[in-house]
Amino acid sequence: MLNPPRSLPVRGRTVPVDTGPLLLLDTRLEGHDTFLTGTLTLDGHDIPVRITTLDDSTTLQPTQPLPDDLPEQWSALLHLRHGQRPREIPDDLRVAAATAGRGLDALDDAELRYALTFLGEATTPAIRTERLAAIVTGLPTLEGDPE
Repeated sequence: MLNPPRSLPVRGRTVPVDTGPLLLLDTRLEGHDTFLTGTLTLDGHDIPVRITTLDDSTTLQPTQPLPDDLPEQWSALLHLRHGQRPREIPDDLRVAAATAGRGLDALDDAELRYALTFLGEATTPAIRTERLAAIVTGLPTLEGDPE
């Protein structure tokens, strides 16, 4: 279940690229669904954007032409309609890992994020079962448990 929509203060800079300017945030968005859309309120302009977060950066791709008077460095408010992504490990993953003697605690934040997204995007129970197995198989065994 997603939390209600949020508005986040963000800082960034405008970066020219072949496809048009990108708005690069100074810090990566953590814990928010991305590859979706939002609105950036910047210098009195409401700019619709597509939000993309990769390993260590978040970019905002304007979906309409940017105003000409935007500064290179800026502070703004990013409005996310889709709220914040839950970070809890689902019971089926927790049970599957414990049953197999595998440790979920070995995952860093990025690995956990990828595993939860991979599992959460399963479209059928059979696909979810296969994805659970793939995640659990990739986990290290717990100390003291035979492999």
